[in-house]
Order: sequence, then structure tokens, then C-alpha cells
Amino acid sequence: MAKECPICKKGTQMGVKRVLLRGKYNPTKKTRKYPNLQWATLPARTGGTSGGRIKICTDCLKKGKYLSFKK
Repeated sequence: MAKECPICKKGTQMGVKRVLLRGKYNPTKKTRKYPNLQWATLPARTGGTSGGRIKICTDCLKKGKYLSFKK
């Protein structure tokens, strides 16, 4: 499973944090930032079957975008 929201396509980003300590330079501070993905249960379909579960970002969870998402 990729670390990406299937609804809004939010994925990973590279972050750079430079720490300069009195003339000492160490360029190894790159970090990868991941989106905050949480499990969400999709609503039941018309046939009475369960909608299943997907991992979505918390922005889509708060906005309720997963309620109209088709797998």
C-alpha cells in the first residue's frame, strides 16, 4: 500500500532542515514527511454489502469526502 491518500492524492514530501553549528556543516538532515493516514470505513452499498475500509488523510476524513468515494 502506497503512502498516499486515494481521494486527494496527497503523498510524501521531502523536508530539509539545515543545522549550522559554528562553522560545522553536515548536509544529512533530509527527512521524508508522510501524510497522516487513518483507516476509514466506507458506507454500505445499495446491495447491502459493506463498503470496505481505506486509508485516507485526516483532511479528507474531516471534510467527509470518503462518504461519496467509489472504490
